[in-house]
Amino acid sequence: MTDMVRAVVQTGPRQMELREFPRPVIASADDGALLRVEACGICGSDVEQYKGALGSRGLPMVPGHEPLGIIEEITPETAARWGVTAGMRVAVEILIPCRSCGLCLAGQYMQCKNRPGSHGGYNPPERGLGLYGGYAEYMHLHPNSIVHPVRGDLPAPIAVMFNPLGAGVRWALQYGGVHLGSSVLVLGAGQRGLAAILASRHAGAGLIIATGLSRDARKLELAREFGADVTINVQEEDTVARVLELTGGDGVDVVLDLTPIATSPVLDAVSAVRWGGTIVLAGLKGRDAEGEPRSVALPTDTLVNKALTVRGAFSVDAAAYTDAIALIESGAFPLEKMQTHRFGLDQVEHAIRLLAGEVPGEDAIHVAIMPGT
Repeated sequence: MTDMVRAVVQTGPRQMELREFPRPVIASADDGALLRVEACGICGSDVEQYKGALGSRGLPMVPGHEPLGIIEEITPETAARWGVTAGMRVAVEILIPCRSCGLCLAGQYMQCKNRPGSHGGYNPPERGLGLYGGYAEYMHLHPNSIVHPVRGDLPAPIAVMFNPLGAGVRWALQYGGVHLGSSVLVLGAGQRGLAAILASRHAGAGLIIATGLSRDARKLELAREFGADVTINVQEEDTVARVLELTGGDGVDVVLDLTPIATSPVLDAVSAVRWGGTIVLAGLKGRDAEGEPRSVALPTDTLVNKALTVRGAFSVDAAAYTDAIALIESGAFPLEKMQTHRFGLDQVEHAIRLLAGEVPGEDAIHVAIMPGT
């Protein structure tokens, strides 16, 4: 058993270091568990966090909020609470709720105001710098963490897609209400856009339309393979005009905006959704060059006159994770085609820049950090 553990620490915007930490000791009831990280996914919020667009609160920190791994050590109290034992593979949720406030007891733990911290996200200063993120060989799991068992025979790079698939399930099905026969417009063909397409097809949607840029040709091809009926290159076609043409002028039932930074897709969503339809906003727009939050001037009269429902989509909850893991374990979709890159801890910055589109000549969809490589 090694006494030291390697982990990547973000110290500032575009500043990361590979450091060593003492391996956590799991001894008392308050120690929770120790996870050996097999893989950790990277998403758009990791990119924005790396760039500094989400602020510097909580730095330095160990990033990585989509970890999958094996429980190496666990206290009896934590094992009883989670329903797992040492040696089991689990997916770890980012949020750590208090589990005892009114919101937690009502099942609304994602709104918990007493959270002791998070995994791979910003933590209270008093928690200090520790092995709380997935860009590490081992993670220290708080006893209030939420974990989900995952079959051990699945390849780790596939099993670690539980987070983007969970987002697709929650944002399309739970928030968007996509069901049998629904028409859906997915703005953005990144990994979560593809996951939303997959979830919508699995739910029996009638018409699925996906958008992307010219550089997204491979992603749009995969979108069609995952169930999109029509794909739109927004640099060659007018999104709204094409959607209205496809729907006889009515618009679609549900629009999901999963595009990062760009604000114009929000207005496209308002124009492309039908009367009484639903818009789900999940693409973070970050801050502009002056550090101000990007905003959109919404035509509120249109929202009123079209009787629209507009929902913000925050993270993924336990129900969506459970459904996503079941979908992965079913083997119903060729998810291996979405998993394009794997890197070790010494290449985390390259991996993030790759997903951000900053590495010329590379086309990334799902990128995973594999600490053991």
